[in-house]
Amino acid sequence: MKDQHKGFSLIELLIVVAIILIIAAIAIPNLLRAKIAANQSSAVQSLRSIASGEETFSSIYNDGFTLTLAQLGGPAGAAPTCLNAEMVDEVLSTAPYSRTGYSFQFTPNGTASLTAGIPAACGASGDSGYSVSATPNLLGATGINSYCIDESGVIRVNSVGLVIPAPCSNSGFPPLQ
Repeated sequence: MKDQHKGFSLIELLIVVAIILIIAAIAIPNLLRAKIAANQSSAVQSLRSIASGEETFSSIYNDGFTLTLAQLGGPAGAAPTCLNAEMVDEVLSTAPYSRTGYSFQFTPNGTASLTAGIPAACGASGDSGYSVSATPNLLGATGINSYCIDESGVIRVNSVGLVIPAPCSNSGFPPLQ
């Protein structure tokens, strides 16, 4: 009688595992690069949203620009006011001011926009300018570049990934192409 064993040999299983490992070694770095590119794109879009919100705030409330990201946003579902304008979502306007692997730092320029005629609902004058920087939470893992924007609306990029100091326009970093 003939012995008939069915199944895979150890060599065949090792070959299949080796092939899977080779495919994974090729795919994982590409996946990480794609994730970093998506995070960077999201950070740039968030900066554009903040700048758009600041311009809208300035037009609606006639009080210059906001003093904080919290003032630009506010709690979800609340009625918009000068103190909680609801111009950006609560993720961007609530500490720790982080989204998709990037942290956002808002810096008002410290120059009051109005000395008289401050809207009563605002309480205090807004600023004549601002700077917002976006820095990767884990350099090389969540992003490579850092970005900034100010009242000029120009997004600037630092390819080293370090924080761009305020004011953004005077940082010397090139505009995003």
